Amino acid sequence: MEKTSQQLATLEQAVELGLRQDEFEMIKEILGRTPNFTETAVYSVMWSEHCSYKNSILWLKKLPKDGPHMLVKAGEENAGLVDIGDGLGCAFKIESHNHPSALEPYQGAATGVGGINRDIFTMGARPVAQLNSLRFGNIDRERTKWLVRGIVKGIGDYGNAFGIPTVGGEVFFDDSYNTNPLVNAFSAGIVDSKKIISAKAKGPGNPVFIVGSATGKDGIAGAAFASKDITEESAQDLPSVQVGDPFMEKLLLEATMELLNTDAVVGMQDMGAAGITCSTCEMSAGGGVGMEIHLDRVPTRQDNMLPYEILLSESQERMLVVVHKGKEQIVKDIFDKWDLHAAEIGVVTDTGRILYYMHDELVGDVPAESLVLGGGAPQYEREYKEPAYYQEYKKFSIDDVKEPENLKEVADFLLQHPNICSKRWVYEQYDSMVGTKNMSTNRPSDAAIVNVKGTDKALAMVVDCNSRYVKADPEVGTMIAVSESARNVVCSGGVPSAITNCLNFGNPYNPESYWQFVGAIKGMSAACNKFQTPVTGGNVSFYNQTVINGVEEPVFPTPTIGMLGVLEDKNNMMTLDFKKKGDLIFLIGESVNDIASSEYLYSYHGVKASPAPAFDLEKEFALQEVIKDLIQKEFINAAHDVSDGGLFITLAEMSMPRGLGFDIEADGEVRLDAFLFGESQSRVVVTVSEDNEDEFIEYLATIDVPTTLLGHVTKGKMVVDGEPFGFIHEAKEMYDNALANRLK
Repeated sequence: MEKTSQQLATLEQAVELGLRQDEFEMIKEILGRTPNFTETAVYSVMWSEHCSYKNSILWLKKLPKDGPHMLVKAGEENAGLVDIGDGLGCAFKIESHNHPSALEPYQGAATGVGGINRDIFTMGARPVAQLNSLRFGNIDRERTKWLVRGIVKGIGDYGNAFGIPTVGGEVFFDDSYNTNPLVNAFSAGIVDSKKIISAKAKGPGNPVFIVGSATGKDGIAGAAFASKDITEESAQDLPSVQVGDPFMEKLLLEATMELLNTDAVVGMQDMGAAGITCSTCEMSAGGGVGMEIHLDRVPTRQDNMLPYEILLSESQERMLVVVHKGKEQIVKDIFDKWDLHAAEIGVVTDTGRILYYMHDELVGDVPAESLVLGGGAPQYEREYKEPAYYQEYKKFSIDDVKEPENLKEVADFLLQHPNICSKRWVYEQYDSMVGTKNMSTNRPSDAAIVNVKGTDKALAMVVDCNSRYVKADPEVGTMIAVSESARNVVCSGGVPSAITNCLNFGNPYNPESYWQFVGAIKGMSAACNKFQTPVTGGNVSFYNQTVINGVEEPVFPTPTIGMLGVLEDKNNMMTLDFKKKGDLIFLIGESVNDIASSEYLYSYHGVKASPAPAFDLEKEFALQEVIKDLIQKEFINAAHDVSDGGLFITLAEMSMPRGLGFDIEADGEVRLDAFLFGESQSRVVVTVSEDNEDEFIEYLATIDVPTTLLGHVTKGKMVVDGEPFGFIHEAKEMYDNALANRLK
């Protein structure tokens, strides 16, 4: 082993970089010596929570990873990959960019979009769709409005310029996100199953290239920054926020797609968190090899960058490529054509070690396996305990809440609530039609539907999580998040295939926060096993909270689910809009006397403490099987699940697209406010035309799922039990403009 040229690191430096004292001792044992500063910096980012999942990996291993359509399992490559038939695979993934977006919302969100797309196309998949899940604090605070404007503009500007449509998403507001917003970005791409690019390095003697943009000082130690609390001093971490260039990313995409059609590439990896450090270590460990890397050959934006700055930079639009020896010119010519850097910076070795050189001086020598997730990186079992609030929430009784006399007032309140109203102000800033693959822009459905050109198929995609439910009961709330995602896919005519997840939680060293995380994993496992939707990958984002005057305040636990489904025949796409006056309206599923954790209870009544809504996984599964059958048999002409805001909001949303309305009778077995605004699960509203009524009624006699005739579609009035609830054009005006009015 050569001796490195740099000064040895001290314990104080290691701690300042985010390592613990015992971890510094572990590094000494691994190396058989005291690391120098550069090596310590390498371990600090690779052993950060963001890269190593050291506080979550033991629980993540319990998630189901096998399913009928899997091509690449979680952790094997840059993103999960499922078989969609016709020789095609779909690569998809969701990741967070929470901490950068809290400090610099525009670039934080923009680079989140760029990073997740690179994860897709480094596998050889051309991105076809993006979605996002956004959480903000109180909408009336000026800082929240600033964050919303910056984050939405960052997502829109990057995605629009990159040329990939944003086809769906969700936006949620709660005081718990006042300091720490959540920005979860989802991307999906399609690839020829025979042309998948691996993220593993192989073949000692093969050259290693860095391609794309030059390396600068932006984003240095961003992975470590994402692995600590946001405090009042966090503004000093602004250099940890990367700067994105969507036009450069577009060039990088096209160069990569061209590279696909050659035989030059051995493996390729995006440079996201931890930059060159991460890609060199993970590619080497994945292939059981080592590398010699010459940092002075890396194209840089600033002169005299230090070795650790080059290694830890998270400058965007860069990738590491291992090339078959003798094929170097092919790579150089392609990247030269697209006006991108393609610098040969090293070589694959058979040592299992990464040697970093600067001007021929060895500045770092580390075993690759010791740095990576599932390898030598530490894995901790954290303490967890049930918080006192959990049992308190269970004491809630609907009888303690007086039913309002004026339920139309409640309906108007919910139609305008920022968690329920139209997110038009947001999505109008996104290009949803670029590439002309989005099928659901003018045909509204519960999931985004994306055309698979050259086939009869379409993809159904959704991101979903009601974090209020998860706070109330992490296990049940996460089961609901998976189930509602599947329900949205099914209501759109698809079959759920697999999920990716973005697990946003508080400090893992807080036993009550960690209890929420453990419960979420249990709930996700149960639901994914039931729906046969394995977890293909994703990310964990801890430390989402604020620390003010030494008091930790975690955000609502938010295990965001990104689900992919497949429509075998795109002609079977089901929409949510009422089709014509006189169609019968049915509720599939059971009405329950329940308002727990509903927006109605939480926001209208101000009751924050209640359990998760009524939910039964077996009933949910049975409901979805019935909906699949009804769509397949063409018995129904609209389907929309009952979720946030309850049945009334579902009916209003079905009415708005064509200016129709509804006249329904309530279920006398439950309170009227629970019937209209409760959020008990496993319910779908469908409509049936007169032509299909007899066959539909006959079919109902063969199933065990409760079904109720609610009423019929009207010309434009909303009527419940003979009482007028206004006109749909008035409701639509409120629903469409509420968010823009609040953000003024």
